[in-house]
Amino acid sequence: MSMAQHAEPAVTTPPASGPQESDGRTTERPLAVRLLARPEIGVFLGALAVWVFFLMAAPPVRDGGSMANILYQSSTIGIMALPVALLMIGGEFDLSAGVGVITSALTAAMLSYQLSMNVWVGVIVTLLVSLGVGFFNGWLLMKTGLPSFLVTLGTFLILQGVNLAVTKLVTDNVATDDISEMDGFQQAHKVFASSFDIGGVQVKITVFWWLLFAGIATWVLLRTKYGNWIFAVGGNKDSARAVGVPVTFTKISLFMLVGFGAWFVGMHQLFSFNTVQSGEGVGQELIYIAAAVIGGCLLTGGSGSAIGPVFGAFMFGMVQQGIVYAGWNPDWFKAFLGVMLLGATLINLWVSRAATRR
Repeated sequence: MSMAQHAEPAVTTPPASGPQESDGRTTERPLAVRLLARPEIGVFLGALAVWVFFLMAAPPVRDGGSMANILYQSSTIGIMALPVALLMIGGEFDLSAGVGVITSALTAAMLSYQLSMNVWVGVIVTLLVSLGVGFFNGWLLMKTGLPSFLVTLGTFLILQGVNLAVTKLVTDNVATDDISEMDGFQQAHKVFASSFDIGGVQVKITVFWWLLFAGIATWVLLRTKYGNWIFAVGGNKDSARAVGVPVTFTKISLFMLVGFGAWFVGMHQLFSFNTVQSGEGVGQELIYIAAAVIGGCLLTGGSGSAIGPVFGAFMFGMVQQGIVYAGWNPDWFKAFLGVMLLGATLINLWVSRAATRR
């Protein structure tokens, strides 16, 4: 009889039951820890706290009309904060964003009125101008290697001077002429500045545009190759270039997105008030950047989300209007913003460290 016939059958020993040791690399983290690791969780908690605070401190906030006004103020900040946040995730800043909004509004107004053209011609030409400013910022950044802080600071000063000088030259005033009687105004007003009745409350269309843009930006960041490129160039552009990421295209396109945001908000301002003051916009760029930072975008780039700046902008709108509804001196607004910025930064740091320790 052969050896094979006398061989004992193989016995498979089942794995021992009970707790297994883990090196921490393959075990899935608890849901709470994964939520803490999200860049927008800190600002969500902060926005919730600010909302509850003003609900108690300013009773008018509880009214539907007051909340609609708060959302409107938040949307005018939030629409610009979204592309600014994407640019920051990509590792850059744009200090010309605030005056860029006014540049777009002034350009559309003067083209339409002084040349007696349909306002939609001014709107379309202004879109090209705003995208061109963004392209110039991105191209000069990549061509020279200068920090975006210096490049866009130069653009900020140029646009600020041009806004005032050209407006005075063309209109003999510091503001544009009223365009409310121009052809196409009513149609443009419906797109950029109209309101909708919801349960007896008038809600500005910018609120819906804001949420739509936030949804699109979130999808782009999380579900597209371009979103991966944004995170890659913000983390380390040299490493990104080494693995085939089109760094130049990504950076320039992000600046152009900021130009698009400036165009859209500029059109809203123009068709809301029919005229534009040439000296406005200075300082708004810091509010856009602060909303993005409060929303969890790192100053060093490579990290952030599109949802976080939505909550950041809401906090700004809540404080700005909440102070008024509470009957406090509005001069405290900037102080509140400073406290929010420092507080949100510390919360984001604590949340990040807590998630890392876990």
